[in-house]
Amino acid sequence: MPHTTCHMSISLDGFVAGPDQSRENPLGRRGMELHGWHIGDPRANDADKAANEWLMRPRGAYVMGRNMYGPVRGEWDEEWSGWWGPEPPYHAPVFVLTHFPHEPIRMEGGTTFHFVTGGFDAAYAAASDAAGNNGVDIAGGASTVRQALAAGVIDELTLDIAPVLLGSGERIFDGTESFDFEPVEVLHSPLATHIRYRRIS
Repeated sequence: MPHTTCHMSISLDGFVAGPDQSRENPLGRRGMELHGWHIGDPRANDADKAANEWLMRPRGAYVMGRNMYGPVRGEWDEEWSGWWGPEPPYHAPVFVLTHFPHEPIRMEGGTTFHFVTGGFDAAYAAASDAAGNNGVDIAGGASTVRQALAAGVIDELTLDIAPVLLGSGERIFDGTESFDFEPVEVLHSPLATHIRYRRIS
Protein backbone atom coordinates (compact mmCIF):
# COMPACT_ATOMS: atom_id res chain seq x y z
CA MET A 1 0.00 0.00 0.00
CA PRO A 2 1.51 3.40 -0.94
CA HIS A 3 2.34 5.99 1.70
CA THR A 4 -0.90 7.92 2.09
CA THR A 5 -1.30 11.45 3.40
CA CYS A 6 -4.18 13.77 4.20
CA HIS A 7 -3.93 17.48 5.00
CA MET A 8 -6.99 19.41 6.20
CA SER A 9 -7.72 22.84 7.66
CA ILE A 10 -10.17 22.55 10.55
CA SER A 11 -11.96 24.83 13.00
CA LEU A 12 -11.64 24.60 16.77
CA ASP A 13 -15.05 22.94 16.87
CA GLY A 14 -14.10 20.33 14.29
CA PHE A 15 -15.50 21.59 10.99
CA VAL A 16 -13.59 21.55 7.71
CA ALA A 17 -16.30 23.49 5.85
CA GLY A 18 -19.04 25.82 6.96
CA PRO A 19 -22.77 25.43 6.34
CA ASP A 20 -24.55 26.11 3.03
CA GLN A 21 -21.83 25.13 0.57
CA SER A 22 -22.59 26.45 -2.91
CA ARG A 23 -20.99 27.61 -6.12
CA GLU A 24 -20.55 31.05 -4.54
CA ASN A 25 -19.27 29.60 -1.23
CA PRO A 26 -17.52 26.29 -2.02
CA LEU A 27 -16.32 25.97 1.58
CA GLY A 28 -19.63 27.11 3.04
CA ARG A 29 -20.31 30.27 4.99
CA ARG A 30 -17.11 31.45 6.71
CA GLY A 31 -15.24 28.35 5.53
CA MET A 32 -12.49 30.45 3.98
CA GLU A 33 -11.59 31.68 7.47
CA LEU A 34 -9.90 28.31 8.00
CA HIS A 35 -7.45 28.92 5.15
CA GLY A 36 -5.92 32.34 5.79
CA TRP A 37 -2.64 30.67 6.80
CA HIS A 38 -1.98 29.71 3.17
CA ILE A 39 -4.23 32.03 1.17
CA GLY A 40 -3.00 35.57 1.38
CA ASP A 41 -3.28 36.62 5.03
CA PRO A 42 -0.35 39.01 5.72
CA ARG A 43 0.04 37.57 9.24
CA ALA A 44 1.26 34.24 7.82
CA ASN A 45 4.69 33.38 9.16
CA ASP A 46 7.44 30.81 8.61
CA ALA A 47 5.37 28.11 10.33
CA ASP A 48 2.58 28.65 7.82
CA LYS A 49 5.07 28.55 4.95
CA ALA A 50 6.45 25.24 6.22
CA ALA A 51 2.93 23.81 6.55
CA ASN A 52 2.16 24.98 3.03
CA GLU A 53 5.19 23.04 1.82
CA TRP A 54 3.71 19.93 3.48
CA LEU A 55 0.41 20.64 1.73
CA MET A 56 1.89 21.24 -1.72
CA ARG A 57 4.50 18.47 -1.84
CA PRO A 58 4.02 16.40 -5.00
CA ARG A 59 2.09 13.14 -4.71
CA GLY A 60 1.62 10.37 -7.23
CA ALA A 61 -2.19 10.44 -7.18
CA TYR A 62 -5.12 11.95 -5.29
CA VAL A 63 -8.58 10.87 -4.14
CA MET A 64 -11.34 13.42 -3.64
CA GLY A 65 -15.09 13.53 -3.26
CA ARG A 66 -17.42 14.94 -5.84
CA ASN A 67 -18.46 17.81 -3.56
CA MET A 68 -14.83 18.92 -3.40
CA TYR A 69 -14.49 18.61 -7.15
CA GLY A 70 -17.41 20.94 -7.83
CA PRO A 71 -20.97 22.09 -7.19
CA VAL A 72 -22.69 20.01 -9.90
CA ARG A 73 -25.05 17.44 -8.34
CA GLY A 74 -26.80 14.46 -9.89
CA GLU A 75 -26.21 13.73 -13.55
CA TRP A 76 -23.39 15.59 -15.28
CA ASP A 77 -25.72 17.98 -17.09
CA GLU A 78 -23.28 20.89 -17.40
CA GLU A 79 -19.60 21.29 -18.19
CA TRP A 80 -17.34 21.53 -15.16
CA SER A 81 -13.61 20.92 -14.77
CA GLY A 82 -12.98 21.87 -11.14
CA TRP A 83 -12.50 25.04 -9.11
CA TRP A 84 -8.85 25.49 -10.01
CA GLY A 85 -8.78 26.85 -13.56
CA PRO A 86 -7.03 25.29 -16.56
CA GLU A 87 -4.01 24.09 -14.53
CA PRO A 88 -5.06 22.55 -11.20
CA PRO A 89 -2.37 22.26 -8.50
CA TYR A 90 -2.30 18.44 -8.48
CA HIS A 91 -0.15 17.65 -11.56
CA ALA A 92 -1.09 13.97 -11.19
CA PRO A 93 -4.12 11.72 -11.62
CA VAL A 94 -7.08 12.65 -9.38
CA PHE A 95 -9.76 10.04 -8.70
CA VAL A 96 -13.14 11.61 -7.97
CA LEU A 97 -15.84 9.67 -6.12
CA THR A 98 -19.21 9.93 -7.86
CA HIS A 99 -22.40 7.96 -8.45
CA PHE A 100 -22.58 9.13 -12.08
CA PRO A 101 -20.14 8.02 -14.81
CA HIS A 102 -18.09 10.64 -16.63
CA GLU A 103 -15.23 10.45 -19.11
CA PRO A 104 -11.81 11.52 -17.77
CA ILE A 105 -10.99 15.22 -18.05
CA ARG A 106 -7.39 16.08 -18.92
CA MET A 107 -6.12 19.44 -17.73
CA GLU A 108 -2.92 21.41 -18.21
CA GLY A 109 0.11 20.53 -16.13
CA GLY A 110 -0.46 16.78 -15.90
CA THR A 111 -3.71 16.64 -13.91
CA THR A 112 -6.36 14.22 -15.17
CA PHE A 113 -9.64 13.86 -13.30
CA HIS A 114 -10.92 10.28 -13.34
CA PHE A 115 -14.47 9.60 -12.13
CA VAL A 116 -14.98 6.45 -10.06
CA THR A 117 -18.44 5.01 -9.42
CA GLY A 118 -17.32 1.97 -7.42
CA GLY A 119 -16.88 3.69 -4.05
CA PHE A 120 -13.91 4.70 -1.94
CA ASP A 121 -12.10 1.34 -2.07
CA ALA A 122 -12.17 1.34 -5.87
CA ALA A 123 -10.95 4.94 -6.06
CA TYR A 124 -8.16 4.29 -3.59
CA ALA A 125 -7.06 1.14 -5.43
CA ALA A 126 -6.94 3.05 -8.72
CA ALA A 127 -4.98 5.88 -7.10
CA SER A 128 -2.56 3.38 -5.56
CA ASP A 129 -1.91 1.79 -8.94
CA ALA A 130 -1.40 5.19 -10.58
CA ALA A 131 0.85 6.58 -7.84
CA GLY A 132 3.56 3.96 -8.01
CA ASN A 133 6.14 4.83 -5.35
CA ASN A 134 5.11 8.47 -5.15
CA GLY A 135 2.30 8.17 -2.61
CA VAL A 136 -1.41 8.95 -2.49
CA ASP A 137 -3.09 11.96 -0.94
CA ILE A 138 -6.68 12.02 0.33
CA ALA A 139 -7.58 15.53 -0.79
CA GLY A 140 -11.04 15.80 0.80
CA GLY A 141 -13.74 16.70 1.46
CA ALA A 142 -15.08 15.60 4.81
CA SER A 143 -16.96 12.48 3.69
CA THR A 144 -13.99 11.19 1.70
CA VAL A 145 -11.64 11.70 4.64
CA ARG A 146 -14.07 9.86 6.94
CA GLN A 147 -14.09 6.94 4.53
CA ALA A 148 -10.29 6.93 4.36
CA LEU A 149 -10.06 6.95 8.16
CA ALA A 150 -12.56 4.10 8.38
CA ALA A 151 -10.56 2.13 5.82
CA GLY A 152 -7.36 2.69 7.81
CA VAL A 153 -5.33 3.83 4.80
CA ILE A 154 -4.01 7.20 6.05
CA ASP A 155 -0.40 7.04 7.25
CA GLU A 156 0.12 10.75 7.89
CA LEU A 157 -2.62 13.23 8.81
CA THR A 158 -1.94 16.95 9.07
CA LEU A 159 -4.50 19.26 10.70
CA ASP A 160 -4.24 23.03 10.43
CA ILE A 161 -6.36 24.10 13.41
CA ALA A 162 -7.59 27.65 12.87
CA PRO A 163 -8.73 29.71 15.91
CA VAL A 164 -12.25 29.88 14.47
CA LEU A 165 -15.61 28.53 15.65
CA LEU A 166 -17.97 27.73 12.77
CA GLY A 167 -20.82 26.22 14.79
CA SER A 168 -22.02 23.95 11.99
CA GLY A 169 -20.96 22.55 8.65
CA GLU A 170 -18.97 19.46 7.64
CA ARG A 171 -16.95 17.48 10.19
CA ILE A 172 -14.32 14.86 9.39
CA PHE A 173 -14.49 12.92 12.64
CA ASP A 174 -18.24 12.26 12.91
CA GLY A 175 -18.65 8.52 13.39
CA THR A 176 -14.91 7.94 13.90
CA GLU A 177 -14.51 5.63 16.89
CA SER A 178 -10.74 5.73 17.36
CA PHE A 179 -7.78 7.94 16.51
CA ASP A 180 -4.74 5.76 15.92
CA PHE A 181 -2.26 8.57 15.34
CA GLU A 182 0.40 10.33 17.38
CA PRO A 183 1.69 13.88 16.89
CA VAL A 184 5.21 14.08 15.47
CA GLU A 185 5.52 17.79 14.66
CA VAL A 186 3.73 20.98 15.75
CA LEU A 187 4.12 24.47 14.27
CA HIS A 188 2.05 27.53 15.07
CA SER A 189 1.21 31.03 13.94
CA PRO A 190 -1.52 33.57 14.73
CA LEU A 191 -3.57 31.89 12.00
CA ALA A 192 -3.30 28.17 12.74
CA THR A 193 -1.69 25.46 14.80
CA HIS A 194 -0.27 22.89 12.37
CA ILE A 195 -0.09 19.37 13.78
CA ARG A 196 1.39 16.53 11.79
CA TYR A 197 0.30 13.09 12.99
CA ARG A 198 1.57 9.66 11.98
CA ARG A 199 -0.29 6.41 12.30
CA ILE A 200 0.74 4.33 15.30
CA SER A 201 2.16 1.14 13.84
